[in-house]
Amino acid sequence: MKYQLVNVEQHELLAKGICERVGSAEAFHKHGLDKNEEVIDAKMADHDDAMALVLESLTSGPAKAIDSLDEIDAVGHRIVQGGKYFDRSVLIDDDVIQKIDELAELAPLHNKAALMGINACLKHMPDVPMVAVFDTSFFQTLPPKAYMYPLPYELYEKYAIRKYGAHGTSHRYISERAAVVLDEPLDELKLITCHLGNGCSMSAIDHGVAVDTSMGLTPLDGLMMGTRCGAVDPAIVPFIMDHEGLSTSEVNDLMNKKSGLLGISGISNDLRSVRDASEKGDERAMLAYDMYSNSVKKYIGQYIAVMGGVDAIVLTAGVGENCEKMRRMIFTGLQPLGIILDEEKNRQRGFEREISADSSQVKIIIIPTNEEYMIARDTYEIVHEQMRVDGAVFDEEPALA
Repeated sequence: MKYQLVNVEQHELLAKGICERVGSAEAFHKHGLDKNEEVIDAKMADHDDAMALVLESLTSGPAKAIDSLDEIDAVGHRIVQGGKYFDRSVLIDDDVIQKIDELAELAPLHNKAALMGINACLKHMPDVPMVAVFDTSFFQTLPPKAYMYPLPYELYEKYAIRKYGAHGTSHRYISERAAVVLDEPLDELKLITCHLGNGCSMSAIDHGVAVDTSMGLTPLDGLMMGTRCGAVDPAIVPFIMDHEGLSTSEVNDLMNKKSGLLGISGISNDLRSVRDASEKGDERAMLAYDMYSNSVKKYIGQYIAVMGGVDAIVLTAGVGENCEKMRRMIFTGLQPLGIILDEEKNRQRGFEREISADSSQVKIIIIPTNEEYMIARDTYEIVHEQMRVDGAVFDEEPALA
């Protein structure tokens, strides 16, 4: 369970932390900003225990951020799957909770865990308004030609099988920040946004509107990732099941947790480890590296075609922000499309920055993502509007978890 305490109006991070291995004997709690971070072994039988520990850490001890829970005005929850129900962030009520639970089939690891967090917060802060921020809502603008699958239409009507995408909160943030870096209105830009890490997704954002994205019904589709295979010939699934004697859950586990960089390299799902092995001549690691970069390159070409051009390509997340070698491999050969990487800029490290050559017709930009801030901002705006309608106001310095 990851958390931050944010003062939205002052753009100030007050505290952050994570409770890991909740429910196991090896559970621990990491709390505090970088300068005073503490790691504490702690018993956490479930997310209710974890939430109690988080609230205690926020209000007591040397790294406390506030004096009382009364200072927390609202809580925002990241929800991976909002399905067809939610095209924006919403106040959480019983109906929203029921729909999040109903959609757990499309994100079983994520939605169920999110519900644990919501229920824990409701127990410990029953009177504090809460907001659900959905990773899928940003992609509700996709046209039918992009979100529909060429399956019998009755399956869409019966099960709502369609592309929902994921990482939408990140894509929304970096597209907004890219417009600031470019000093151009977002609604006048054609952007390709790339969230590249252990989980990977790309989006085509045309004049501020998402028109396509790589993840599909679930986060398994699209790019090759750390442990996910991404897009493969669907006939491979029954072939493997028949020849390996796997059940549906077992083949799903294979594609989600044993494939990607890990499956090809046989070394790790962490690109840094794969890179080290590839530079020592490991052929499978070299292949994994080539496949990862080629996967991204193909989607760049697709989205240029979808939008009829592109003004900027934006990269974020662990690989997108930090791996100069992978960026170089992705953009090699794209010069005829007006996409030219500057080798010196690519080697530099920093915050928001352009790494394209001055002669490049298409800008290449790195934007560190900040999904937590987007969750806090949405929460602030929705709860603030509701309080305005109800005739109430926030304190002068709102804090949100």
